[in-house]
Amino acid sequence: MTTEHYFYGRGRRKTSVARVRLYPGNGTVVINGRPMEDVIPRASARQEMLRPLAVTENLGAFNVQAKVEGGGTTGWAGAIRHGIARALLVADEGFRRPLRAQGLLTRDPRVKERKKPGLKRARKAPQFTKR
Repeated sequence: MTTEHYFYGRGRRKTSVARVRLYPGNGTVVINGRPMEDVIPRASARQEMLRPLAVTENLGAFNVQAKVEGGGTTGWAGAIRHGIARALLVADEGFRRPLRAQGLLTRDPRVKERKKPGLKRARKAPQFTKR
């Protein structure tokens, strides 16, 4: 860990929670102590994760350090995206308008629906036979 000044934001998605720190730097991204490419294999998820930096034109201006727990890689990417957007607000309140316009400050409320008794999954019922 470095002792530099950083901007903090916490993001959530599905069951994932990300604690994100933005350090002034050259754009390196470290997730749970490993490079971004090792942790999030899909390029589309990585691009979506860094969208707050692209929208505010800060793609190479900050180093991102994130600690994420819970869920899978897609949830991690969404949680980090939310955390980066919140940390950018701490860095500069002027970023609120572009981030808000892209919907990056809103937590995605969609989570997996629970399984109901008598059903196979949340909504799938056993096959019905009339006779």
